[in-house]
Amino acid sequence: MFIKLLLLIIFFAIMICIGIYCRKHATDVNGFVLGGRSVGPWLTAFAYGTSYFSAVIFIGYAGQFGWKYGIASTWIGIGNAFIGSLLAWVVLGRRTRIMTQHLDSATMPEFFGSRFDSKALKIGASIIIFIFLIPYTASLYNGLSRLFGMAFNVDYTICIIIMAVLTGIYVIAGGYMATAINDFIQGIIMLFGIVAVIAAVLASKGGFMEALSSLAQVEDPSASTIPGAFNSFLGPDPLNLLSVVILTSLGTWGLPQMVQKFYAIESEKSIHKGTIISTLFALIVAGGCYFLGGFGRLFSDQVNVETEGFDAIIPAMLSGLPDVLIGLVVLLVLSASMSTLSSLVIASSSTLTLDFLKDNFIKNMTEKTQVFIIRALIILFIAISVIIAIIQYRSNITFIAQLMGISWGALAGSFLAPLLYGLYWKKTTKAACWCSYIWGTGLMILNMVAGEIFPSILQSSINAGAFAMIGSMIIVPVVSLITPKLDGRLVSDCFACYERKVEVTAKISLGDEEDESR
Repeated sequence: MFIKLLLLIIFFAIMICIGIYCRKHATDVNGFVLGGRSVGPWLTAFAYGTSYFSAVIFIGYAGQFGWKYGIASTWIGIGNAFIGSLLAWVVLGRRTRIMTQHLDSATMPEFFGSRFDSKALKIGASIIIFIFLIPYTASLYNGLSRLFGMAFNVDYTICIIIMAVLTGIYVIAGGYMATAINDFIQGIIMLFGIVAVIAAVLASKGGFMEALSSLAQVEDPSASTIPGAFNSFLGPDPLNLLSVVILTSLGTWGLPQMVQKFYAIESEKSIHKGTIISTLFALIVAGGCYFLGGFGRLFSDQVNVETEGFDAIIPAMLSGLPDVLIGLVVLLVLSASMSTLSSLVIASSSTLTLDFLKDNFIKNMTEKTQVFIIRALIILFIAISVIIAIIQYRSNITFIAQLMGISWGALAGSFLAPLLYGLYWKKTTKAACWCSYIWGTGLMILNMVAGEIFPSILQSSINAGAFAMIGSMIIVPVVSLITPKLDGRLVSDCFACYERKVEVTAKISLGDEEDESR
């Protein structure tokens, strides 16, 4: 217990000291929300990765989908690395950074408002973000509580209050820069932690080959009648596995707290480095989490899924590890959760301040006032999410994965297509954006309150979220072709940033030298 507590105290002390140190970067809105757009590739890549993977992934998704699909759940982590990280950086990174700076946008709603010349679009996006980031935040606490309960036997309420208060301190003090530096440290912990945990868990089952052989012997007629389904290439249910890959991989393209990382990176050169770093990070952390979860059924004698739920699987797998490794796991999941929480509260509070309150309810808001309100809303947002997390836990409403599925489905279903088409296609219209907003939020709300009216495959919030994203990619271009176009000068000005002429030093080729000698 002493070792675990010592590791926690050192971890918390470092986080708070970094927050205090970074106060000088958080004196204005640009510094507090974007770190002055001067964050390097390593910090940005780790901030992207640690915001991506949290207790929701490690405790919720890895446990649930590892149990359902066996070793094939590793495909989810691979999809996260190559679709959610590599392709996201390649397709969105450069264009997002250039156009958002050109339009002077600090948030996703502000980008929509400037790109489509619509104040209403900006306000609508800010409301959607504030509402649907809350259930995602609540799910972070839930996952962490399971692990703390196993490691320290700490009351759930105390656990989430400590996490919320400490995260709030360094985010309020240092803003985005403090978050980015802490994310880097937390990311290193996650990298070492996941490798050590996988090695220890597999060793407890006789090593990799022995564990794989044991997994092949597991039978569950309710999941699959195929022998060895849980150690097969595509698992017992490839179609639903594909839905999870789509939601957790493509979904990041439309999440404000993820896309905002591209706003803050310092240069185009940094984007190239960040792409490689972020992809490798995701491959190790996400791939490792789902790979570990794939062996969950080997611990069925230690956990009763029907009574305890899927969220109890990973803690059961870790309960037999040495104290030092349990302490490392606690730091791993705490790092993942705090980094994601910090990104969520900054995205939500800055959006509500800059896109909803500013100019609409509070006129002529000074920079100092804006930063003060953002900090106040961070406190409010954390408090609301803590209350919801406690209510959700005590009422036993749903699993972590469903909470995250609702949030990701609504946000990505609303914003993914308008963002992507808005960055690449000049003919994207205002009406198409509204249709995407209505489609994404409407579908997920309906799934949440009346899921039984959907076909069986879409009753799951995971599948519904994937369907929301794919549907929006079709809706936006179709609606754009039949609705009034934006003013040509506005669109030309938005895309002018990609066509800016620059002077470069050209090397004289051998052919040129020969021509001169003649």
